[in-house]
Amino acid sequence: MGDKTHTHPGAAGRALTADQPASIRNVVLVGHSGSGKTTLVEALALTAGAVNRAGRVEDGGSVSDYDEIEHRQQRSVQLSLVPVAWDGIKINILDTPGYADFVGELRAGLRAADAALFVVSASDGVDGSTRMVWEECAAVGMPRAIVITHLEAARADFEETTRVCAEAFGDDDPDAVLPLYLPLRGPEGPDGHAPVTGLVGLLTRKLFDYSTGERRESEPGEDQLPGLDEARNRLIEGIIAESEDETLMDRYLGGEQVEIKTLIQDLERAVARGTFFPVLAAAPAADGARQGLGTVELLDLITGGFPTPFEHPVPGVTTPDGQVRELKPCDTDGPLAAEVVKTASDPYVGRISLVRVFSGTLRPDRTVHVSGHGLTDRGHEDHDIDEKVGALSMPFGKQQRPVTQAVAGDLVCVAKLGRAETGDTLSAKDDPLLMEPWRMPDPLLPVAIQAHSKADEDKLSQGLSRLVAEDPTMRLEHNQDTHQVVLWCLGEAHADVALERLRSRYGVQVDVVPHKVALRETFADKAAGRGRHVKQSGGHGQYAICEIEVEPLPGGSGIEFVDKVVGGAVPRQFIPSVEKGIRAQAAKGVAAGHPLVDVRVTLLDGKAHSVDSSDAAFQTAGALALREAAAEARIHLLEPVAEVGVLVPDDYVGAVMSDLSSRRGRLLGTEQVGTGRTLIRAEVPEFEIGRYAVDLRSLSHGTARFDRAYARHEPMPAQIAERIREQGGDEG
Repeated sequence: MGDKTHTHPGAAGRALTADQPASIRNVVLVGHSGSGKTTLVEALALTAGAVNRAGRVEDGGSVSDYDEIEHRQQRSVQLSLVPVAWDGIKINILDTPGYADFVGELRAGLRAADAALFVVSASDGVDGSTRMVWEECAAVGMPRAIVITHLEAARADFEETTRVCAEAFGDDDPDAVLPLYLPLRGPEGPDGHAPVTGLVGLLTRKLFDYSTGERRESEPGEDQLPGLDEARNRLIEGIIAESEDETLMDRYLGGEQVEIKTLIQDLERAVARGTFFPVLAAAPAADGARQGLGTVELLDLITGGFPTPFEHPVPGVTTPDGQVRELKPCDTDGPLAAEVVKTASDPYVGRISLVRVFSGTLRPDRTVHVSGHGLTDRGHEDHDIDEKVGALSMPFGKQQRPVTQAVAGDLVCVAKLGRAETGDTLSAKDDPLLMEPWRMPDPLLPVAIQAHSKADEDKLSQGLSRLVAEDPTMRLEHNQDTHQVVLWCLGEAHADVALERLRSRYGVQVDVVPHKVALRETFADKAAGRGRHVKQSGGHGQYAICEIEVEPLPGGSGIEFVDKVVGGAVPRQFIPSVEKGIRAQAAKGVAAGHPLVDVRVTLLDGKAHSVDSSDAAFQTAGALALREAAAEARIHLLEPVAEVGVLVPDDYVGAVMSDLSSRRGRLLGTEQVGTGRTLIRAEVPEFEIGRYAVDLRSLSHGTARFDRAYARHEPMPAQIAERIREQGGDEG
C-alpha cells in the first residue's frame, strides 16, 4: 500500500503454502452480479503470476468460474477459492456469486474471510443487496475496502461512483470512504472515449502507468493532476482522523508536514480495524499484458492493510454436549477447530470439503471428529462421527495442488470426508468440539419434484441427500399431507442449479410438478348421518348400522369421538370399530379429498346382528355414516395461513403493503427497524405466497427479505374453494 516496486510477482505467485498465520490474508469479494468480481480475481491472479497471460490455469480453464453449470449460465453460482502469493504473503481470495439466489455461498465466504473487498461497477453503481451486505459486515466490524470496476464503460465516472459509495457506505462518516488513487485517462479514441491508462497515488504523488501492459512509475505532469491537491488533503485528513495519535490532527492543521510513512502506517491500522474504507480502481489486463490496471495497488492493500487471521475471533465453540470452550485465535498448537464452509462433489475424487482452520493444525491422513448440529429443520441430521482425513490440497481452477498441512488461519480442501456437510466442525478425535453455525437465509420458494422414471426413482433419495449436504440454504421436505417431495430454495436460479446438479452430478432426472398446499375440510354446521352396511352372500354376511351426529369444533381441535349409545344397540366391542372407520374416512376427506378436522362425532345409536356383525362391518358403517352426514352438510375448505414478516426499506413500504393486501393478506402492524427500514407483519394464505420469494425480490429490487411461519388453517372464501373443487386439486 506504500507504492512499492514489485520485480518478480510470478515466483511469489506460485507459493501456495503458509507455515504461520501472520503470512496469510483471507479476503472475500462482494458485489452484485455483473460487477466484475470474477474478472477481477483473474486479473489479480495474473498480476501475482498464478495464471498465464490469457488469465487461465495450466489446463486452460478459468481460475474461478470453472464449473460447467457456471459456463452454461454465464455467471458464478458457487463460492470459489483462488490462492495467490504476493510479497511473501499467501492471499486466499474468495470469489462469491453476486446473484441473490446464491447468498448462501456469499455467507460462507464471509464466514471464512477476515476482510471484504466490495466490487462496484462504475456503470451500475451500488444496489440494495450490496448495501445490506455492507451493513452486515459493519455489524461485526469486518474490515472492508471498495474497488471500482468497468471504468472502460462509455459513461463511467470514477469520482461520481466514489461519491455514490460514500453516500451508500459512509452513513456514520462519509470521510471514512475515500480514494487512495485517482485514475488518469489517455487520449480520446475514435469513439470519443478516453481510456483509463494509469493511476496517480494521492499520498505519494506518483504516477503508475499501465498503458504498456506493465506498471511503470513516473512523475505526473501538471496537466495530469487536476483535483489532486483537494483529494489528497481530504484523504490525509481522513487518515489522521483515524490515527491513534490524537495530537496529529492539531499538528497537521497547524501546518506541520506529516511523513508519508506515518500516514501509510495509520492508514493500514485504520483499514485493519474496520474504521476506514479506501476506494481503489481496477481493470483487467489487455490481451498480452501482464498486469491489469490497479491490481498491484489492490494486492498491496490486501497484504499491507487487511488484517491477519490473528484478528479474527474464533466463532463460539462448545463440546457436543453444550459445554463452552474458550480457544485462542489462530493458535497453531492449540486444539483443532476447523469448519467446513463449502462441500462439493468431484466425479473422480468424490466429496471435497473446503475448510477454514480456526485453531490447531490440520494434517492429512489423520482421524478427526466430525460434528454437525442445528440444521435438522432443513433435512440435515445431527451427527457425531470419526472420519479419516484424505489428502489436503489447494484448489486452482479444476486442479487440486497437494499441501502437507493447513495451519490456523488458512483455508484448505479436504478429500474423502464422506459424511461431512457444509457447516460441520472438524476437531481432534479425543477432543471433540462444535462450532456455532453461521446464519443462513431461510429457503422460501417451494419446488415440488418427482422422479422422471423408475430408474431415477431408485437414485433420487441418495441424490437429494447429497444435494442438501452440500447446500445448507436448501431444505428437503417429504410432505406427509400432500405426499410430495419438495425442495425449498432461495429462488428460481437456485432451483435451476439444484436440478441441474441432480442431473449432471448424480445422474437423476426429475420433473417439476405443481406444488400443493395442504388443505383441510371441516363441517360448517351440525349434521347427522346413518351408516348401513348389510350384505348377505352365503355363509356369514355383514351387518352393521350406526347413527352419528357431527358438529364443528374450534380450529386446532382435531377429531373428537363421543360414545352416547344406550341399551347396547351397538355392542361395546364394536364401538372402537365405528371410531376407527370414522377416523379412517376423516383422513381421506369427505368432500374434496382433504383430511377432515375440527369436528366432534357422536355415536348415538345403531344395530347389530348376533352372527353377521364384525369389526370390519362396523368400520365400514362408521365411514358410510360420516360420508352421509357430509353429503347433507355445508363443508368448509380450510387453507393454511402463514404469519409473514417483511423487512423492507421505507421507500417500498407502500408497494409491499398494497401487494400483501392483493394477496388476501391481513396487515397486523408495522414497526421501525433501525434507520430507513420497516418491518411489516401480516397474515397471508399460503396459496398466495408460493412464489413470494421471487415476487418480493422484484418488487423491492432485491432490498427486502421476509420470513414466514404457519399460523393456522381457516375457511377459504367460497368462490376460491369452489374453483379448487372444480379443478379437483390443491395446487398453490
